[in-house]
Amino acid sequence: MNLMTIVEKEFAVKNEFPKFGAGDTVTVHYKIKEGNKERIQQFRGVVIQRSGELHTETFTVRKMSGNIGVERIFPIASPFIDQIEVNKHGKVRRARIFYLRDLTGKKARIKEKKF
Repeated sequence: MNLMTIVEKEFAVKNEFPKFGAGDTVTVHYKIKEGNKERIQQFRGVVIQRSGELHTETFTVRKMSGNIGVERIFPIASPFIDQIEVNKHGKVRRARIFYLRDLTGKKARIKEKKF
């Protein structure tokens, strides 16, 4: 076995998050430090991609703030992520939905997956 994977498993942080993928609408609660105060801020948007594996995995969330698209990349193993809520499961056929960046208005909607 590779020495790097052994060390990575040793220092891996165990976070229990719900299963989500590209196209899902999620709310990420993350901690922000301002001076000596700490507060939790929410970032709600559509997951554009998940990349990496194990504790080096990251996911990108895109939201519209006014008329401007804002994307943020979160590491899964970050100690600053308090919790992740899955608001909607989207029905998409791709793992990386970068085409969403070019769409605006009603075209940018993603159908909801029914269970």
